[in-house]
Amino acid sequence: MSFSSSDDDSQQRFALGFLFALIALVVSIVVGVVVYKRGLAHAPAKAPAAAAAPAAVAEDAASVVVEGGVVKFFFATGKAELAAGANDALAEVVKGVLEGGKMAVVSGFHDATGDAALNAELAKQRALAVGDALKALGVPEDKVELKKPEATQGSGSNAEARRVEVVLAP
Repeated sequence: MSFSSSDDDSQQRFALGFLFALIALVVSIVVGVVVYKRGLAHAPAKAPAAAAAPAAVAEDAASVVVEGGVVKFFFATGKAELAAGANDALAEVVKGVLEGGKMAVVSGFHDATGDAALNAELAKQRALAVGDALKALGVPEDKVELKKPEATQGSGSNAEARRVEVVLAP
């Protein structure tokens, strides 16, 4: 009779092992799906190819884009140097000031990392650098207005928050 008892034990062990393997499989699938979906939620959304989407902002590199009449300068972490192509991007602003009698309004933003006072000072230095570029392109000093935005901390990723915006104002 001990032989039959041994068979029952091995069948029970097999059933328990199978049950644990099945539970582990289900848990692995659930965890995998959650991780995958979280990865998709934090991934940047891709615009349709036909849409005129702005250029992506490199995480820690200077760049400049013109978006809806606003010139946006993006800066590397801790830097106030303008990106290559800054003068080309400012061409319409310079034309609007010199020919249209408008003002160039320059506003600096910063990201949320690090010391807030240092970030605010760096945003100011970046805005001054853009203002200097405008003056170097022939814009009179009295036609460049440095304006502190109501919310100086930019939204979006840190790379997108480290920016200076230039707009034409009447």
